[in-house]
Amino acid sequence: MQLTDTLRIHELSPEERAVYAALKPERLPEHVAIIMDGNGRWAGRRSLKRFLGHQQGAKSVQLVTETASRIGLPWLTLYAFSLENSLRRPPAEVNFLMRLLKSYLESNVQRMMDNNVRIRYIGRTHELPAEVQDKMRWAEEATARNTGTTLTLALNYGARSELVDAVRSLSAEMQRKHVGPDRITEEDVHRHLYTAHMPDPDLLIRTSGEMRVSNFLLWQIAYTEIFVTDRLWPDFRGIHLLEAIADFQRRERRFGGIGESCGEVEEDPKRIKLAAG
Repeated sequence: MQLTDTLRIHELSPEERAVYAALKPERLPEHVAIIMDGNGRWAGRRSLKRFLGHQQGAKSVQLVTETASRIGLPWLTLYAFSLENSLRRPPAEVNFLMRLLKSYLESNVQRMMDNNVRIRYIGRTHELPAEVQDKMRWAEEATARNTGTTLTLALNYGARSELVDAVRSLSAEMQRKHVGPDRITEEDVHRHLYTAHMPDPDLLIRTSGEMRVSNFLLWQIAYTEIFVTDRLWPDFRGIHLLEAIADFQRRERRFGGIGESCGEVEEDPKRIKLAAG
């Protein structure tokens, strides 16, 4: 549900207000997730070092988060650092990303407070450097009482590893309770996911034009609407979030059912017989 008590539409830019004015506030998504992609390409196209792309990407995080908070978006989840990043990228780049995360938290906690944003994390964060974990806990505790947008950073995250962790946790619970596997439900699995405390995403945004979900929230996006933009993440701003939401509102979500625009389904007995035979 939209956080109507914290709307700050007047703080949007004129361009953002123009897009927001065409939206239906009652149909805003409850949860938007974003695969932030394109930092390296953004830098490469400008003949810059990759770390400058990551720095510009961190700026986009705060600007998009502030727009989300102004329109009362309850949940915003950003794919910040994947498990594959830590395994496949050069150590120097990984170390820089850890320093950038610490710097981002130190520099932006006050802005989060000013925007009533609460920060949380999902992923195997216990594997991150101790000093990074300390800074993460500090930011989470500092913003814990905020009641606006919940910004969740997916750090050292992989959806398959999340499912493995969920299965391990659920298996241990079943053994303690002496429950057989035939009693397992989808809700049981959901309770053991990193995201058990939040709703599934309504909208998944992917920047940089890549047509894949990159091991992100595989369980949770079963019925999520997907919006792909060629815009690279460092160039993504709040107005582009609003444009993605506008596209989302033009869609008919069916959750596996038949939409209103599909009309009645007329059955042809001959076709049914042929299919059966």
